[in-house]
Amino acid sequence: MNSRHNPILVCFALKEEAAPFHKIAAAHPGVGMLIVGIGRANAEKSVRDFLSGAAGVPPELVLTCGFAGGLNPDLKLGEVVFELAAPVISNQKLNNTLLSAGAKPAKFFCADRIATTVVEKTFLREQTGADAVEMESAAIHAVCAEKNIPCVTVRVISDAAGEDLPLDFNALTKPDKSLDFGKLAWAIAQSPGKIPQLMALGRKTSFAAQQLARVLEKIISA
Repeated sequence: MNSRHNPILVCFALKEEAAPFHKIAAAHPGVGMLIVGIGRANAEKSVRDFLSGAAGVPPELVLTCGFAGGLNPDLKLGEVVFELAAPVISNQKLNNTLLSAGAKPAKFFCADRIATTVVEKTFLREQTGADAVEMESAAIHAVCAEKNIPCVTVRVISDAAGEDLPLDFNALTKPDKSLDFGKLAWAIAQSPGKIPQLMALGRKTSFAAQQLARVLEKIISA
C-alpha cells in the first residue's frame, strides 16, 4: 500500500482475513488496506511505519479488522462485533453506523497467544469479562490514540466459545508469529485424523471473512 491519503485505513493481520474485502476496497478510492501481521508487536510496527510514511496526512479513521475467537457463548460463527476506543468512544453517529451495518457492540481482549481450546476461552471469559479475543487491536488503538486518530475494532467470530481448534497453532508458528508451514505439515502427518477438522476450519474462516467484508462494505459506504 502506498502513502497516498486515504480517509479510512482498514487493517488486517492476515491477507486471508482481508481477501473478500480487497475488491470492495479497490472500488472505494478513499479506503486503504494494510496487512499488519499477527500479534501486538507486528501490528504496532506496521501501523507506525505506515503513519510515518503517510505524507503528513494521517487517515481520518482506522479500523482494526479480522478474525476473533468467541468468548461469549452467545456469539456465533460469522457474527461481526465492534468496540469503539478513544477518541471516538462517545461518537454516537459512528456507533449508529456500525449498528446499522449489522455489527454488535462487544468487549475485546487482546491476547499474546491464540486461544485454541474451550477451557482457555472459558478462563479468559471469566478473567476478563470480554466477549471476544484477538491479538492486534490493543496495539493499533494505542498508536492511534497517540496520534489522536479515531480507531474502531471490527472483528468477525471465526471460532465460537464452545469449540476447540483442531491444532494448537501457537506451536506451529515462527518467531514472528507467522504460520510455519513445515511445522503444520509435520503436525498433520502426525495426526492425519485432524484433516477433516482442518478443512472444516478453512470453510468456517472463509465464511467468516465473507461476512466481515459485507459489514465493512456497509460501514465504508455510509
